[in-house]
Amino acid sequence: MRRRKGFYSISVVAKMFSVHQQTIRMYEKQGLITPKRSSGNTRLFSEEDVDRLEEVIYLTHKLGVNLSGVEMILKLQKKIRRMQEEMNKLFNATDSEIEVHSQKFKEDIKQQAERLAVIRKENLVKKHENLIEIAPPRVDEMAKRPQTKKRAEKAATKAKTLHLLPDLEDDSVEDIEIEYDK
Repeated sequence: MRRRKGFYSISVVAKMFSVHQQTIRMYEKQGLITPKRSSGNTRLFSEEDVDRLEEVIYLTHKLGVNLSGVEMILKLQKKIRRMQEEMNKLFNATDSEIEVHSQKFKEDIKQQAERLAVIRKENLVKKHENLIEIAPPRVDEMAKRPQTKKRAEKAATKAKTLHLLPDLEDDSVEDIEIEYDK
């Protein structure tokens, strides 16, 4: 049913729902609806009042609920709305709190990663300082003697690996990847 915005008189509302005006007055007397009054004491039904009346009529005429039952249903609906609002506020507060904690954890993890990178650099520097540079043996001299050719290749490979230390300048926090759960 299509309605215009504004206020309605009791006669218009009664025609909208095909009920007698006395029925609407009885619902008002029971406290199920509370229309406003004009300066001349005429009932003025707002959109909300009409919606509420529509619900009362549905419960009484279509579902057969008595007026006490309708009153209880309306009170319970109001209580449910209030509880839902409280739950929404609680969820929003909890969500904000979780976001704050999440940011703190991310910052802590980043700081720890930076500290680990510094420790890693320090350890690599210490390790590099403790290494003695050994010149690799010349393979061609060792190859002249067939019985030591295999040993010479191993020594050459070992000597080459000693010179393959990581470059300490390129080691940074960005090398460490951190994944966060979302």
